[in-house]
Amino acid sequence: MKIGIFGGCFNPPHNMHKRIAQDLVKQEYLDKVIFVPTGNNYNKKELIDIDYRIDMLNFVIDRDIMDVSDISKDVNYQYTFEVLDYFKGKYPQAEIYFICGTDNLNEFNKWKNYEYILTNYKLLVIGRNSDDTQQILAKYPEYRDNICIANVEQNSISSTGIRDWIKEGKTHETLNYMNEQVLKYIENKGLYKN
Repeated sequence: MKIGIFGGCFNPPHNMHKRIAQDLVKQEYLDKVIFVPTGNNYNKKELIDIDYRIDMLNFVIDRDIMDVSDISKDVNYQYTFEVLDYFKGKYPQAEIYFICGTDNLNEFNKWKNYEYILTNYKLLVIGRNSDDTQQILAKYPEYRDNICIANVEQNSISSTGIRDWIKEGKTHETLNYMNEQVLKYIENKGLYKN
């Protein structure tokens, strides 16, 4: 079994997050995708509480092939390598992949224990914007066998753009990019207003 760990802020989750997971399973890169939102102490501007992000992800996922984990609420699992080790312990027979964008791969050599991750796990990389994938891959020649570039279509929607629309009161703009239940949840909880 091939399990993909999809880490990220998911602040908020949008349709492209789900579509990437669906495409990775449909194209047989993976059998299952587990969304792992970053913990509350992750240093990112405008990051709302992980419990809200977990709730929203649960509205989005396709339970046949996806799951949501709250492992990042535990202070012992703050780094990617710790999260991957946790899932390897939980699914010892599975191949564990970490799903990331080319933007993450470009900075991966700055991540804690990145060589350990590249040695013990596989990366499933999604091309983002106009990133030069070959140039980024050239940074990691000795780990090339553990890095797979997935052929998954992307669009330019971002959680930042969605938050901006919500702040500006343009919630109707978000409906093409978000699950309606997520939008209602955001409105009911008054999230991203200021």
